[in-house]
Amino acid sequence: MLCAAGCVVIGRNEGERLRKCLDSVVGRVALVVYVDSGSTDGSVAMAQSKGVQVIALDMRQPFTAARARNTGFAAVLQAMPQCMHVQFVDGDCEVQPGWIEQADAFLSGHPQAAVVCGRRRERHPDRSVYNELCNQEWDVPAGIARACGGDAMMRVAALRAVGGYRDELIAGEEPELCVRLRAQGWQVHVLAAEMTLHDAAMTRFSQWWLRNVRAGYAYAEGAHLHGRPPERHFVQPLNRAVVWGLLLPVCVAAACAAVGPWALALVLVYPLQVTRLFLGGSEAPRQRLLRAIFLVLGKFPEVQGALRYWRLRSLKRNGRLIEYK
Repeated sequence: MLCAAGCVVIGRNEGERLRKCLDSVVGRVALVVYVDSGSTDGSVAMAQSKGVQVIALDMRQPFTAARARNTGFAAVLQAMPQCMHVQFVDGDCEVQPGWIEQADAFLSGHPQAAVVCGRRRERHPDRSVYNELCNQEWDVPAGIARACGGDAMMRVAALRAVGGYRDELIAGEEPELCVRLRAQGWQVHVLAAEMTLHDAAMTRFSQWWLRNVRAGYAYAEGAHLHGRPPERHFVQPLNRAVVWGLLLPVCVAAACAAVGPWALALVLVYPLQVTRLFLGGSEAPRQRLLRAIFLVLGKFPEVQGALRYWRLRSLKRNGRLIEYK
């Protein structure tokens, strides 16, 4: 049975991933809008062949995923003014059978819910440790949440009430949107249901590094926008990145200059932190070890991203998209 919801898919050079994504939603919702952001791999023609509405963004304006989603959302409402729910999907994800119907029914039965999402899994977690880390990241508990990711079904009335996504955000646009939704009394829900298969396609350390640079940029910008009490949006992860990725290295360097190379022993605080995180986890030993190592290591690219945001803000310049694939 065709669901009355709309669907917005965004993508850029996703190739076969996009084909699987579109196949997973075409014929399941009343309207699918694909918003393309300068693809050169034939994505536009392929999407058109699927019978979906295709919008090619004007790339003379700065591209962000937030802008693409807002554009798709506006197209859905123009074609379906009475639409109540819209499923947003990243073009590297495949929507799982039954999800759209379950999400649509949940929003219909829970009037305070603005957003509902489910379990996102990595398609190939065994291809690299970076994919495996992503798969761990997606494993969030069911219940009322503070934020969602790129894949989620949203209530049209709620999204319109807060003015949609912030076009200018190059990262962290979904948590920022959820801050504004919750401020107006709306709720974000996570269901214990399979939602999407995601293909991170991360096989190189440099990709993982850039992804964490983007996270640090989002922390800094999010804290600037909503870091004041009571929300304190992204303040804690930003502070952790600054302490572990910047202040401690500076302190070690200063100590070495003051008292000599014996001060290098201070770097032992990093393996001690890895040990603490490893012992505090509940996953299998290998998963705990990977998570502990990369959580500590990730503070360095995160603070790099935060410094990039602060530098650009001081120059009153907008950031450019940070892509890792």
